[in-house]
Amino acid sequence: MATTITMPQLGESVTEGTVAQWLKNVGDPVEKYEAFVEVSTDKVNAEVPSPATGIIKEILVKEGETVPCGAPIAVIDDGREAPPAPVTAPAVMANGAANGQARSPGAQTATGSGAVISAASVHASPAVRRLAREHNVVIAAIRGTGQNGRVTADDVLALVRGGGQPQGLGAMPYAGEAFHSTQDIAKPVPAPPHGAAAMYAHPQLGQTIPLTPARRIIAERMLESKHTAPHAWSMVEVDVTNVWAWRSREKEEFQRQTGHALTLLPFMLRAVVEAIAQHPLLNAKWTPEGIHINAEINLGIAVGLETNLVVPVIRNADRLGIKGLATAAGDLIERARRNRLSVDDLQGGTFTVNNVGANGSVASAPIINAGQAGIVTMETVIRRPVVTKDDAIAIRSMMNVCLSLDHRVIDGLIASRFLNAVKARLEAMGPTGAL
Repeated sequence: MATTITMPQLGESVTEGTVAQWLKNVGDPVEKYEAFVEVSTDKVNAEVPSPATGIIKEILVKEGETVPCGAPIAVIDDGREAPPAPVTAPAVMANGAANGQARSPGAQTATGSGAVISAASVHASPAVRRLAREHNVVIAAIRGTGQNGRVTADDVLALVRGGGQPQGLGAMPYAGEAFHSTQDIAKPVPAPPHGAAAMYAHPQLGQTIPLTPARRIIAERMLESKHTAPHAWSMVEVDVTNVWAWRSREKEEFQRQTGHALTLLPFMLRAVVEAIAQHPLLNAKWTPEGIHINAEINLGIAVGLETNLVVPVIRNADRLGIKGLATAAGDLIERARRNRLSVDDLQGGTFTVNNVGANGSVASAPIINAGQAGIVTMETVIRRPVVTKDDAIAIRSMMNVCLSLDHRVIDGLIASRFLNAVKARLEAMGPTGAL
């Protein structure tokens, strides 16, 4: 019996989706709830789980093709043949050869501990399976280090470079399942970029990189913002010596309690929401009818990934203290890096904060997120001599805070007052406070 799979609707306002990458080929087996295709919309990229167990019978939409939500994209045949009898894995030589024996998708491999592993259950993209075939590597004999135990290109190449010795086979928990431990399940590792995304992450001179759906959307939004909103820019210098000491005092206990690293970001977020409450025009947007001041303060956090940029949102950020903001931001950033954000996570932002200082930047002029009035950056913290208020010279931790603003909504006077409010709040935070 065949099951037709349709393009999912990944959000209330989403009407179409683009097939970014097929994770399975025609003829490949797929388990129920196993990701088999990656779909991209103007809101989010997501891996789509299979609704049934079976074999990929047809692929109806090519990679890069955009179709309406509900349109058929693939057919899965749930009629399955009995698997062949287990066989012993052939020795893999240093050059990657496996005694010249080809293996079918349903073949099984015995590990050094005697466990039997089904190649059909191995999570790997078509590109990785093709790479394994090119090197004559038995993909079922590789322990995947990618997301949810997926075998990655790096896993295959590491096996080839290492003389063909599979890694960690003795640690396989049970036969016939994906290769991951309970630790992997708790903290899945993002799969490395592939295809055009891999080319973007590792560019070469003279190379033309095809546009991924995400890169095309980023380009369109940035161009729209620059062409629509007249950008202006301002910057203040902030002494974060005391708040840095506070963060240093609390970071180990916070990590132990929440599992998230305590950075300077949540302190900045708290300073921003307090400054916005004092200067609401920063939480506004330009409309043909007038300047609309949003009722909620929903802070977007710009997260730079290897091949993408996403801005997940902390809703009602003004209702959270520093600890709540740190936990919320840590969760969103972690899920962004693992491609686990939902459409709702990316909607409703009213103002954006970008921690470019984490990458060593000392000053920047970011592009405003479309539909907002401003975006603020926190730059890298630098220890340097500073003349204090009493004319002494001291070594202080200094950080630039930069603001790009929509000059249709905000004038320079209001922008300066907002930045000085952020500065005052950050400088007032000290190590005697409580998160």
